[in-house]
Amino acid sequence: MSDFYGRGARELQDRFDTRRLADRIEQHLMRDRIEASDQAFIERMDMFFLATVDGRGRPSCSYKGGTPGFVRVLDPKTIAFPSQNGNGMFVSVGNIVETRQVGLLFIDFIGQSRLRLDGEATVDERDPLLGSYPEAELVVRVNVREVFPNCPRYIHKLALVERSRFVPKDGCVTPVPSWKRTDWASDVLPEGDPARDETRESLKR
Repeated sequence: MSDFYGRGARELQDRFDTRRLADRIEQHLMRDRIEASDQAFIERMDMFFLATVDGRGRPSCSYKGGTPGFVRVLDPKTIAFPSQNGNGMFVSVGNIVETRQVGLLFIDFIGQSRLRLDGEATVDERDPLLGSYPEAELVVRVNVREVFPNCPRYIHKLALVERSRFVPKDGCVTPVPSWKRTDWASDVLPEGDPARDETRESLKR
């Protein structure tokens, strides 16, 4: 057995008599590298949820969306994804700088399946992949510690209506969110922010 389960998990497993099941799941479903089926799943996803923790132990969870393939499997132990223009808070990426600990949850709401990936991440504004991601500011690379599927029974079946118009794409001018041109935000935008370009279309959201 690895050290995946913490004291709290073990206490609850013993209370509800699930320790044997938990150990069996770890033995049969958890792995320390990305397999071909995992790669296919990850690289067809257009979103995931990212959990991070800061140096004070405070967790944060954020949604990351893009086009299918924006999360890339570089090898069986490494994935990468871009950090693109946002609200300038840098909560998730800042937490990575502090502790490097991340958890990613990929959900296929149409096929009702999901995959979890935990590991240690690094951030680089000079990563060789940076130029291959339109308008990316940073690239995050994650070294995989655990990857495993989750029971899908509680996943709601949803249908994709429309992908976000704000996702940067090659050959297209990305619109800016209208909030960046409000009185409370427009005068503190960083130099070079796309919202400073008056020729760009502003869309509500």
